[in-house]
Amino acid sequence: MRVATVLHHPVRPVPSYRSTLFTPSPPKMKTLRFSFSHRSTKFKVLAAKKQLPELRSRKQKQDGEKLLSRDQKAEEGFDLGWLPAFPHVLIASMSNFLFGYHIGVMNGPIVSIAKELGFEGNPILEGLVVSIFIAGAFVGSISSGSLADKLGCRRTFQIVTIPLILGAIISAQAHSLDEMLWGRFLVGLGIGVNTVLVPIYISEVAPTKYRGSLGTLCQVGTCLGIITSLFLGIPAEDDPHWWRTMLYIASLPGFILALGMQFALESPRWLCKVGMLNDAKAVIGNLWGESEINKAIEEFQLVIKKDGSDLDSEWSELLEEPHSRVAFIGDGALASLLVGVTNFAGALCASYLMDKEGRQKLLIGSYLGMAISMLLVVGATSLPLDEDFSHNLSILGTLFYIFTFAIGAGPVTGLVIPELSSNRTRGKIMGFSFSVHWVCNFLVGLFFLDLVETFGVAPVYAGFGGVSLLSALFAYYFIVETKGRSLEEIEMSLNANSTPGNK
Repeated sequence: MRVATVLHHPVRPVPSYRSTLFTPSPPKMKTLRFSFSHRSTKFKVLAAKKQLPELRSRKQKQDGEKLLSRDQKAEEGFDLGWLPAFPHVLIASMSNFLFGYHIGVMNGPIVSIAKELGFEGNPILEGLVVSIFIAGAFVGSISSGSLADKLGCRRTFQIVTIPLILGAIISAQAHSLDEMLWGRFLVGLGIGVNTVLVPIYISEVAPTKYRGSLGTLCQVGTCLGIITSLFLGIPAEDDPHWWRTMLYIASLPGFILALGMQFALESPRWLCKVGMLNDAKAVIGNLWGESEINKAIEEFQLVIKKDGSDLDSEWSELLEEPHSRVAFIGDGALASLLVGVTNFAGALCASYLMDKEGRQKLLIGSYLGMAISMLLVVGATSLPLDEDFSHNLSILGTLFYIFTFAIGAGPVTGLVIPELSSNRTRGKIMGFSFSVHWVCNFLVGLFFLDLVETFGVAPVYAGFGGVSLLSALFAYYFIVETKGRSLEEIEMSLNANSTPGNK
């Protein structure tokens, strides 16, 4: 899950539910969970209708065939196999809502904050208040893989709500620049962990058939967070103290996430790795169906036996094949509200297309669309056009960029990286990828204005368009399609040491 960088200075005490809530011991599966008794939700043809007697008349056979056809259509139209995993994915996506909220929360109120805290008119300090969030996210993303490997996703989600909630409250109560910086850094720390953790969790709990569609909830959550923060920021134009209310509100999703994860299920792959086979089977039966248990456990154990547990994996393994190729994939007011709505619309389209068209097609189309949008902006700023037409063309280019980003480059990269990562190094690859993302995000925000001043708007945006074209070529030649394949199937096909029968 990625977000398009906003180029003007772009760019996030937990209630003690139990005394054991944040202990590193493996979770017990007997606690209350979101529960869906996994039944086949597809209409089935009765055995009597499947096995028509040979002596029936042709008319009766034709009637049976029509009935079978109707049942098959019903099967296609009422397939709810995604439903058991949905509440767990939804709770995890609350992290992305927080991510989006903290991206947009400083857009409007930064002027009021600077005036009240005494650094008004200092663009460096104003930029620092915004970008310190990215510094915290970098630190969080680096540490996220090790935390998830050792504690599992559920417990890690709950632990990182501490800096998320504490940082939001410190920021809301800040009466000095130092307090604001510490609060924003803590929020960034929690967001950095969660942006890595959410795609891993979704990819490991979602059924193979629906992994793409459920994976786009990351982007949907981010878009909704941005829209919410921009909408709530409208009163800040009239109330100079409204920013404190907005930052207090930012702590609420953290409480929801911590509580919700107490009822969510742990990743069955992690449970299998730490030896909790019975719990892993229970989770698989709940999320994927009883018929999938033996096959899934067999695949999990085969991969673990081949690669070993990720609990003892090393960072140096990211330089080895095939991990190195995957680790480097991640290196793609009312007006603002319109951008947020466009982003959200693109994410909804991605959720529909992800499991129908596949990841590679969406990536290629997304990068090509981003390149075209950059050319529109270049044309609007460099060609001798009518002023109004030039203005509208640049707006069109910007919105088209946001839409094409949200339909592919945003959600797909966050999903395809854990899909292509090995079971052993998935956490570390995601941590490395997102730390690179945050560094690039920071550098673009830091040097963008200087680049524009030195080279001009058109050459800079033309350069962005060129990078998008190169990304499309990379996706065409190097991205492996993962649609409809289990994580274990993907890993065995990529592993150079796998036997021909597994490929």
